[in-house]
Amino acid sequence: MPMTPELRRGVDRIRDYLFGGGYPNPAQNAEQLSFLIYFYMYEAADAARVRAANRPGAEPYVSAFAGDWTLRNPRNAREPGVETVPRKLLRWSSWAQALNGERLVTWVREEVFPFHADLAANGVTDFMEGARLVIDEPTVLTQVVSQLNDLHLDRVDADTKGDLFEHVLRQIRQAGELGQFRTPRHVIRTIVRLVDPRIGETVFDPAAGTAGFLVGAWDRIRLANSTPAGIEEVETEGKTVRRGLGDSLGSEAVRQLQEATFYGADVDPQMVRLATMNLTLRGLDRVRILRRDALTRSFDRAVKAELGLPVHGFDVILANPPFSGRLDKDRVVEEVRVGRTAQTELLFLQFMLNQLKEGGRCGVVVPEGVLFGASGAHKDLRRRLIENNTVEAVLSLPGGVFNPYSGVKTSVLVFRRGGATERVMFLHADNDGFKLDANHDQPIDADDLPGLIEAFGNRKDCWWQWRDSDPEEDWTENWWFAEAGDIREADFNLSANRHRPQNRSRVEHRDPLEILDELRGIETEILREIDGLADAVRKVASE
Repeated sequence: MPMTPELRRGVDRIRDYLFGGGYPNPAQNAEQLSFLIYFYMYEAADAARVRAANRPGAEPYVSAFAGDWTLRNPRNAREPGVETVPRKLLRWSSWAQALNGERLVTWVREEVFPFHADLAANGVTDFMEGARLVIDEPTVLTQVVSQLNDLHLDRVDADTKGDLFEHVLRQIRQAGELGQFRTPRHVIRTIVRLVDPRIGETVFDPAAGTAGFLVGAWDRIRLANSTPAGIEEVETEGKTVRRGLGDSLGSEAVRQLQEATFYGADVDPQMVRLATMNLTLRGLDRVRILRRDALTRSFDRAVKAELGLPVHGFDVILANPPFSGRLDKDRVVEEVRVGRTAQTELLFLQFMLNQLKEGGRCGVVVPEGVLFGASGAHKDLRRRLIENNTVEAVLSLPGGVFNPYSGVKTSVLVFRRGGATERVMFLHADNDGFKLDANHDQPIDADDLPGLIEAFGNRKDCWWQWRDSDPEEDWTENWWFAEAGDIREADFNLSANRHRPQNRSRVEHRDPLEILDELRGIETEILREIDGLADAVRKVASE
């Protein structure tokens, strides 16, 4: 059963009802809805595991609803003096239709949440730690549970469950909340296609948010391992996207994908919960999302071994780490230091370099200032990227691609660990398929991203086309190259505009908004340097 307009409207009605019922926080509502949807789905997932365990040669499995449950509140006992109840009473189908009003609130708050918290505590990620019921108004909770029942989520497949979850997150973005973690999904798909994770590789996101990049990698690998009959076209956010069932994958490959491919971390416990929910709804309940600050806690081989992570690093890193932030320099662990900087975007970039295997690939969103910043830390990091690693491409995204929550001009840096850069391919997108207004949510036909992805895939042929071109002729493609020597002479500036071919048509017709975005990025970088100098002066003055 695919994601239908009826399902979308059903989720929207629940969201609107919560808002009107006195719960105006969209972030909190998303988390609460994700818990309830998870409780709903867990019953079907448990039943499927029981059926699978009955097959010849299958691993044994005991239902989570088998046996008795010790009540957390004795007042919930069915009979006086009895402190346990059959665990089957914790199934969604048992309480969601049998209880309402205050009895429903009490049962969900005091028994259902603790029951699932116990299960999560023994799982891969304890995402229920600290979780509690917030929708505690009896009429509101009764209506929300009833409306969820009306969606018949037990009939939908894993992809549709995930699509529903993404739809909830999209509403949060439109409300202007949690923008720091939700990367537009079409941008994620673009980055994933540029880096191209494959079966057998490990994929890591150190700033996982709601696990959008991990889900994108999962979708990409399945699509690449699907027969023609196993590929379908689905509509998401107004765009048609190809999705594969992964029907060419054997059982061992599926097990590897589910248990030993995807890894994530985030400092925010709410993000860990949402990420785990997002993955679980897609059948990736064994993926581990760590609650961990990558910049202030060591992540060396010994730590990774202790945490059960690949000790020699990851094959692929995909991320949109937080930027425009500064850390207390004394809290930054030695392994991610870049000079004296406290700017998180530079520290995260160093962290990702550290965590890649030799030859490992990375696709990361960076603010434009990382590419041209004049501080010693900026230039030193870019120098090491060019001289000690292989920078393959810089994709310049349109200004406003992260609206409505950030107007910062950004690019995507694609590189491999190790080697030395010979040349960099610059990809310039004027349009990304959505109207570049304050909301950035209205689909349009103009979209440079598919063509740029294709050009990157054919970069060897594109290089010969670029090299053989006449420098006196106008260059009309929205991609070009710069050799390492030219980048070195430009103080390792990696801004696409710095290396743009100079021709009359480009110079005379350059978009004024693009120029303003560039000036804004330069001004932001100058202000950061002033802040850094002010901090240094204050520190000296206090000594």
